[in-house]
Amino acid sequence: MSAVLETAPQTRRFSPRRVPTGVSLAALSLGGLAIGTTEFASMGVLPGFAADLGVSVPTAGVAISAYALGVVVGAPLIAIAGARWARKKLILALATALVVFNALSALAPAFVPFVALRFLAGLPHGAYFGTAAVLGAALVEPARRARALAAVMLGLTIANIVGVPAATWLGETFGWRSAYLAVTVIALVTVVAVAVLVPNAASAQGGSVRGELTALTRPQVWLTLGAISAGFGGLFAVYSYITPILTVQAGVAAGTVPLLLGALGIGMTVGNVVGGRLAERAPRATIAVALAVYTVVLLVFVVAAHHAVTAAIGLFLLGFVGLSAGPALMGRLMDFAADGPSLAAATFHSAFNVANALGAALGGAVLAAGLGYDAPALVGAALPLLGLAVFGVSVALERRA
Repeated sequence: MSAVLETAPQTRRFSPRRVPTGVSLAALSLGGLAIGTTEFASMGVLPGFAADLGVSVPTAGVAISAYALGVVVGAPLIAIAGARWARKKLILALATALVVFNALSALAPAFVPFVALRFLAGLPHGAYFGTAAVLGAALVEPARRARALAAVMLGLTIANIVGVPAATWLGETFGWRSAYLAVTVIALVTVVAVAVLVPNAASAQGGSVRGELTALTRPQVWLTLGAISAGFGGLFAVYSYITPILTVQAGVAAGTVPLLLGALGIGMTVGNVVGGRLAERAPRATIAVALAVYTVVLLVFVVAAHHAVTAAIGLFLLGFVGLSAGPALMGRLMDFAADGPSLAAATFHSAFNVANALGAALGGAVLAAGLGYDAPALVGAALPLLGLAVFGVSVALERRA
């Protein structure tokens, strides 16, 4: 494999002039499709691997937490360790790791090895997106950077429309292991596509460990990460418990829930694309408006969740408004990181998983207190306001500087 990584940059048949930039960005986004599918499909096949590996459903949830922990740990560590690598070479290595660890997850003989493998499968997650964001941005002129960042993220959002339902169906039809084998195939296609279709941008040939670490010394980076961790938490306060919310509140049959979740995925995809364009015109306004509107959407969802049609509309809006701020937030991180863009872009996904943990914890707490299935959206509505307050501090410091 190391030989492949070394020789891939020397490929001459497919030069940057022959491969349209859009095709190169699409190749990078394939990794996002694999990552999004393996992350969220685990929730759909959880009962299957719990029964097969001999643990209870609550215990099986440890495997999902292990993946999230892998994302949080792996994003900064790999970004720093691979700082000197050419971006394309590092992306190929990370995509190969996705192939290996998802294939081994499908072959896990017992629960403990499976949990360990899910942790390892999470390690490349944030680093892949961070490195792909830097390389994708280097392929376009600066004025189109936000749109390129949105294109790299597109695979992750499409995973919620196509990848996750398909993997869940495979798991229910052919057994849970087939879901991870499907992810393995997508990751393998990513390796080939990146090797063939993505050029080596001159401005993405790697940096230094010290340069990447400078990102962690900048208050604006930490403030932006704080805005992400709080601002996205409202989504996960609802999403973590969406099946009982829809079945109990809206009276939706369990088999119909994946179709309604497709509305969330479509909203994420459209919001990501629109957000990329808005971020090119007014990045700070895009973030501020999205966070403020997200609180309103969560409050409206409390009422909307009582009927299937309005719940689907509410899910679309949750995905649309939330992801519309994504490209602007990632661009902001990269701007303030200076010589550490890969680390900053990678920690975007660490912060996203902190939001996952925070939202799920708050939603679970209000449910455990017996406040009913309206409560997760209500408590979640406070989180975007917290994110907006943190972002306000960031903007105030920026203007003062």
